Amino acid sequence: MTTMNAASTVLAAKKPASPWVWAFRCFRWSTYLAALITLILVLHKSPPPPVQFSPEAAASAEAKIDQVQHSVSQGQTATLRLDETELNSYLATHLEMAPNAPASSSATPSASQTADGPSAADVQQMRSSVRDVKVQMEDDHVKAYVVFDVHGKDMTLELISRLGTSDGFLKFEPISGKIGALPIPLSSLESAVQRLMESPENRERLRLPPNIADLHIENGELVATYQ
Repeated sequence: MTTMNAASTVLAAKKPASPWVWAFRCFRWSTYLAALITLILVLHKSPPPPVQFSPEAAASAEAKIDQVQHSVSQGQTATLRLDETELNSYLATHLEMAPNAPASSSATPSASQTADGPSAADVQQMRSSVRDVKVQMEDDHVKAYVVFDVHGKDMTLELISRLGTSDGFLKFEPISGKIGALPIPLSSLESAVQRLMESPENRERLRLPPNIADLHIENGELVATYQ
């Protein structure tokens, strides 16, 4: 009897796991793998776009802006056109960056946060720790490349959108975006941009000067119409 009991115990121990157990194990490890891949993609720093800078282009942008402002002060309408080099050179000399930004208190975005797109708080954190900005303009859209510090780690954000105006505010129409090498679903990107634009604080930052009637990208140039 003892021998039969021992044999039964050995057979029970060798009984294969049920399909449900195997399915659960596969799902669990697949989740771990997906989270790992997502983290790797998020932390992958995309290379900067090949934009050009020059002191001459920055001076040219300054001169064009001064000329437009002078025309407006005389009660005349005017149009400002900046090409890609002029815009990047102007931004490089006027934007306040954080080249030595301290480690942020925010952790690296999790897989679930990234899959749902950046929240308004995420966007605010990115804005407050921006270390580099480069802009490409093609046809009627703009591609912004941003390097920001998150928890002491440089991360990249790329956004492609169309620019416009609506009731005196700057308007973004997102086309695509990604954090690191991880694409952001368009629906999530549109939701994040909408939350950002509806925030009272950010909405004031998006308010255009009263003399700017229109702002858009045309044939790879930034075009601003003053009245």
